[in-house]
Amino acid sequence: MAEDTLRIKEIYRSIQGESSFSGQPCAFVRTVGCDLRCSYCDEPHAFSGGERMSIDEVLDHVMALAVPLVELTGGEPLLQPALPVLCQRLLDEGFQVLIETGGHRDISSIDPRVHVILDLKTPASGMSQHNDFANLERLSSAGEIKFVVADSADYAWARDRIREHVLERRWPVHLSPVHGVLDPRELAAWMLRDGLRARLNLQLHKYVWGPDAEQV
Repeated sequence: MAEDTLRIKEIYRSIQGESSFSGQPCAFVRTVGCDLRCSYCDEPHAFSGGERMSIDEVLDHVMALAVPLVELTGGEPLLQPALPVLCQRLLDEGFQVLIETGGHRDISSIDPRVHVILDLKTPASGMSQHNDFANLERLSSAGEIKFVVADSADYAWARDRIREHVLERRWPVHLSPVHGVLDPRELAAWMLRDGLRARLNLQLHKYVWGPDAEQV
């Protein structure tokens, strides 16, 4: 049954490339399917394929990787009805659990102990109209916000949302330049110019293994 299984694209061990956990060894569970089509998406291979796995099978794979930090990602992991149960099982086994979600689906079903990375979509993604800002009231203190920035208009939009919702006083906030599109030096200069209380977030794995490497 769908409530007991998830569509999984891949499960692997690597270095966490983004977020406050950047640089740490991490087990990644990538689910299949996404209901957004961001212009800068770097995981289109997760839109389809994969296999259906039971929660027990996912747990067995994760435990075999022997890494205490686990990230559930996609695609869009919140499309999987069994995800809240998987989170609870992982937490019960002593794992620290991260979820990266697009910010457009209700996160209230997720255990508040899970560290949710809310990826609010900027205008250049073509998907900003889908942001559910009510999630800012659902996000626990164990969470953070990410904006992927493609150009100066994206940056201005993210800056204004940070200030409008006083995000920097509530969670860690990351600004991530689209790799190969926006020079990180430009984004850093804008942040310094505006005195923005946020973190420049580079995709570490792309600098270590290259932008086209998979399962990293």
